[in-house]
Formats: sequence, C-alpha cells, structure tokens
Amino acid sequence: MRFPLACLALATLLAACSPTPPVGWSGYAEGEPLYIAAAVAGRLAELPVRSGELVKPAQALFSLDASLENASAQEAAAKLEALQAQARNTDKGHRSEELAVIEAQLRQARSQAELARSDLARQQQLLAQGFVARARVDDATLTLQQALARVAELDALLRSNRLPAREDERSAARAQADAGRAAQAQVSWREQQLQQRAPQAGRITDIFYRPGEWVSAGQPVLSLLPPAQRKARFFVPEADLARLSLGAAVSLRCDGCGAPIAARVSFIAPQAEYTPPVIYSNAQRAKLVFLIEARADKSEDAERLHPGQPLDVQLAAP
Repeated sequence: MRFPLACLALATLLAACSPTPPVGWSGYAEGEPLYIAAAVAGRLAELPVRSGELVKPAQALFSLDASLENASAQEAAAKLEALQAQARNTDKGHRSEELAVIEAQLRQARSQAELARSDLARQQQLLAQGFVARARVDDATLTLQQALARVAELDALLRSNRLPAREDERSAARAQADAGRAAQAQVSWREQQLQQRAPQAGRITDIFYRPGEWVSAGQPVLSLLPPAQRKARFFVPEADLARLSLGAAVSLRCDGCGAPIAARVSFIAPQAEYTPPVIYSNAQRAKLVFLIEARADKSEDAERLHPGQPLDVQLAAP
C-alpha cells in the first residue's frame, strides 16, 4: 500500500511545482482610420488608389479639378503685379520726359527774368536822364517781379515733381501690395489642397467618392488606416486589473494570425462598465469589467490585426 501512497504524494508535488496557467481575456481588434479630405470643394478628377491598397507616405491619393483654381491663380498674380507696380511708382518722381518739359519752361522763365531785369535797368537810366516817364520804370519793375515769380513757380514745381509720393500714399500702396501677396498665398494654398497625399503609410480601408462626383469642402474622399492606428481592445475583470499597467507587455492571439503578436497596454479605462453586448466568454457575463487597449510593438505585426476580429489576450511571459 505504500507504493500508491508514494505515487499520490509525487503527483501532488508535481502539481504544486507546475507553473500557473497564464490569465487570459477576450477582446477584439479595432482600427482608427484617418479620413482624408480636401479643405476646398471641387469635382473629383483623379483617384489613383483602390480600396485595400497599401500606400506609402506622400503617395498621391486623389486630386480635384483645378480649372477654377488655376484661373484664380492667374488673376491673383496679375493683381499682385499691378499693385507692386503702383507701390514702386509711389517711390519715384515724375517721368524724365515730364521733368524735361518743366526744365525747359524754367530756362525760358529765367531768360525772361534776365530780359526784364535788363529792361528795368535801361528804363531807370532813361528816367535819370529825363527821357522817359516814371510810369515806364514802374511797368518794367512789375514785369521783372512777374518774371521772377514765374521762375520761382517753375523751380518749385520741378523740385516737387522730382520727389516721390507722400508717405501716406506710399504706405497705402505698400499695404495694398502686401494684401495682394496674401491673396496670392491663399490661392496657392487652395491649389495645394486640390491634391491630397498620404500623411503616412497605411492601407486604404474605404472610398466614399468616385471620379466625376462633386466633393464638398471637408468631406472625406477615402479613409486610411495606418498600422499605428490598429489596436486591441479587451475587457478585464476588476480582480485582474492589478496585473496590468500602462506599458505592460501582453500577447495577442487570433485565428489565422500565426505567431502571437507582442503588444503593450496603451490605455486603461478610469472606471468600470458592464460587460459589452458582444460576449466572447461566458465567464465575463454579468460582471463589471475595465476596458483596456493595447497596441502592437511592431508595425508589421499591427498589420495582422483586422478590425472586428476576435482576440485572446494574455500577459506576456516575463
């Protein structure tokens, strides 16, 4: 009778030494796609990608018809050129041809002034000799004053025409040119929005519009799911919550996924909730659980997670 008792003791000892099976939870894969849209409205012209296609960063996704924006760009460029020309014009005086006319008039006025001065001197000499009346000298004096006034007028006009516009006018012209540059930048930005590229690598999950359809501003044309946006969501009973913390390593398993996927906890719900309607395990029924999210360590492993796919989650072996 001792032999069966010894076997029973040995079996008990082996059972005590065997490792505790890892704790597991049930969950599912979920994706958070990026909805790619244009900030401007237009007719969808090109759609070079297909649903399910894997795209690279900066790869062209779609483009809208650019006819209207091209015309707006040409208009903005023409307006900017005109405003810049007006601003440059306020920094200059009159044209050289116009200044030459005034200079000629000024030379003529000076000649007339010299002639009037000579005539006055002659009339004063004749008056002193008693050959002319005092009125002749007065007339000559008035003619000289008029000639000198004309010289001063033309000289001031010449100096004025050589000056640029008033500072307020120049400031207004420069401000209008700045406004034209800003308007051109807006048109350029709208042109860039007509062509959308992939912000990062990912897989096209859905396409909402086809070429030829009108797309409103801000309306997504397609959805892109990067590997980093794939995650596992599972629910942990309150008793198991102490086993997990942010950054904790877990192992994800699913049908057809091949080798287990290494992941880390990225989110722990701050409060408990009832078991969700989709039940993957009868053991979770009618219990309060905490929502946990985990993301794969490697992007190539994240590609194996398909949104909606059931998952089995376990703590990774230390």
